[in-house]
Amino acid sequence: MTSAFQPRPEMLRLQDLHAFYGESHILHGIDLRVMRGECVTLLGRNGAGRSTTLKAILGLVGRRTGSVMVNGKEVIGEPTHRMAQHGIGYVPEERAIFASLSAEENLLLPPQVSSGGLSVDEIYAMFPNLHERRASPGSKLSGGEQQMLAMARVLRTGARLLLLDEITEGLAPVIVRKLGEVIVELKSRGFTIVMVEQNFRFAAPLADRHYVLEHGEIIATIPAEELPGRMAWLHQTLGV
Repeated sequence: MTSAFQPRPEMLRLQDLHAFYGESHILHGIDLRVMRGECVTLLGRNGAGRSTTLKAILGLVGRRTGSVMVNGKEVIGEPTHRMAQHGIGYVPEERAIFASLSAEENLLLPPQVSSGGLSVDEIYAMFPNLHERRASPGSKLSGGEQQMLAMARVLRTGARLLLLDEITEGLAPVIVRKLGEVIVELKSRGFTIVMVEQNFRFAAPLADRHYVLEHGEIIATIPAEELPGRMAWLHQTLGV
């Protein structure tokens, strides 16, 4: 008799991942795994290698070695422009909104690379602010609206694995709360999310697991249920 419980399939696995910028060796053997529908965070002080881990998944580093498995497929040898075809969506810290295009033109700019992307109507239901500002040029959007647009743009493409780099940085609390609600909804829809996040208060209730980085290595893996007992150590390690 087979168990009714089926473990979730693995969406992302990094094994012995090293990354280099020129002669600088930034990541020193990162190992982590994320199951489909999970949200995990990469925590650490500035310079710990968190954003570089996201960029190394995408190939946005000078050189990388090791293994990057996405949905069971090895992609370490593939160029950056192919990563979207593996269902990866990246929201960079700088947002990369086109100032001269309207919010809606920005939204429609990236191609849909796979089925299952959110429709424009679904995106506007998720981000009502963007619907209100859809005709406004990117240069006239607030920082929070630009951040919502950067996320919305990726959701249209069909990406199922979202790499989010510091999405709450510099934003008003009301926008941060909205982004938290969106992540909860995306998890309920089966999206897989890897977040680099300085705002630990934002990240803590959303994540299934926290990976703590220091000097380009993972020094701790903390499941959500163990978080209360590790808070003192985390505060000391992260300096928050």
